[in-house]
Amino acid sequence: MSGVTVQDIVDCLAPVKATRNADPFCLSVGGYVLEIRCTSNELLAELLRYFQHVITAPAEPDRIVHVLGPVELPFAVSFADWAREPGKTGRKDAIADLENGRLIRKVRTGVQFLQTPDWSIAFGPTENNPNQVINFINTQILNHFQRQGWVACHAAAVRTGGKGLAISGLSGGGKSTTMLRLMEVAGTQYVTNDRLLVRQDNTVTNALGIPKLPRINPGTIVTNERLSGLIDEEREEELKNLEPDELWHLEEKYDLFIDDIYGPGRISHDAHLTDFWVLNWSRDSDAPTVVSKISLNDRPDLLAAIMKSPGPFYQTSEGPFWTDRSPLETSAYLSALKDIQVWEVTGQIDFDALFDAGTELLGQP
Repeated sequence: MSGVTVQDIVDCLAPVKATRNADPFCLSVGGYVLEIRCTSNELLAELLRYFQHVITAPAEPDRIVHVLGPVELPFAVSFADWAREPGKTGRKDAIADLENGRLIRKVRTGVQFLQTPDWSIAFGPTENNPNQVINFINTQILNHFQRQGWVACHAAAVRTGGKGLAISGLSGGGKSTTMLRLMEVAGTQYVTNDRLLVRQDNTVTNALGIPKLPRINPGTIVTNERLSGLIDEEREEELKNLEPDELWHLEEKYDLFIDDIYGPGRISHDAHLTDFWVLNWSRDSDAPTVVSKISLNDRPDLLAAIMKSPGPFYQTSEGPFWTDRSPLETSAYLSALKDIQVWEVTGQIDFDALFDAGTELLGQP
């Protein structure tokens, strides 16, 4: 870093922060309050729309997130690529470690983030990349609760009055499609689509979703009648004519606003977790879909579908930042999930069969 410090970067960003022309707003998740300060009115409007269900009255924030526009740093920063997870290819994040801070750059877009104990600042072409800003805001929530002892699961989740069901699987394994199908069960609420925080509290397993709306693929849309109209008719017709294998591997993402599709009051990020499905089914199988009770102590191999690295933005409570070589503690997950029933889903991919199983499970007291 050639002696560049956190304060050097903050000083360069200060004139941009001073020009902010949009009113800040606060959001709250699990009692943790973030204040968002944004220099772009256009981007602010997108953030207000996106986080509308967790916006709260102005309050003393636990953390302030600054969202700035383009800034040219007057010094060179040496970045190193952050290693992708197994199965992922291409360059995504690059990091530059400072004393008690880290600068993260998104390789494809050029958006940069300063993460320190005192600062959370996004800058660069943020207005053109709102989803990366949204992810950065949600990262602050994940960071806080992980420092409080919660573990982060790669899972979607829904809840009813008496049940909380998480759903994990390999990327593209159908957890979002399953979760949205289960939203058709009477009394269900959306908890999260991709990140679920879990912590054991005496005999209760608490779960907390982040305000990240489902970002779904075309296969999820064209196989769910309720989602018809989410994309234009011409594109939807093209997708319906694709071969199943083509549709499965198509890389397109669409934001789904739960309130727009399912109506108001269908989101609750807090849940008591009672059950966990691990999707270990296969498109190549002809066997019927089966949902079987298992113990993670006997099947630690399934933890790979559940555990999720905190990522390059995470600074531990002890001080050091997470690295792409830091090991995940399987014991922490086994402890957090020890009092819930885990199920393995095997056989062919049959969303109708899984919906029937979910209807029966979620309907139980």
